[in-house]
Amino acid sequence: MEKKVKIYTTSGCNYCRQAKEYFTERGIEFETFDVGTDKEALKEMKTVSGGARSVPVIVVCDRVIVGFEPAEIEKALECLQ
Repeated sequence: MEKKVKIYTTSGCNYCRQAKEYFTERGIEFETFDVGTDKEALKEMKTVSGGARSVPVIVVCDRVIVGFEPAEIEKALECLQ
């Protein structure tokens, strides 16, 4: 299991910005993939999320969260400890 965070975003997405701020404020490193400009990232996002078309899609360890859901993210972050 990978112990990192990936965020699939688009440039104009307010929830994506909030998600990135959330991780930055907590000192949690993450990788960002802009699915608006990166077709491979879009393909990967759809695969890991079961076909989600909305962003952000956040992957924490082996857990996939569609949308910015702080309570779900907190539960998922337990895998990083």
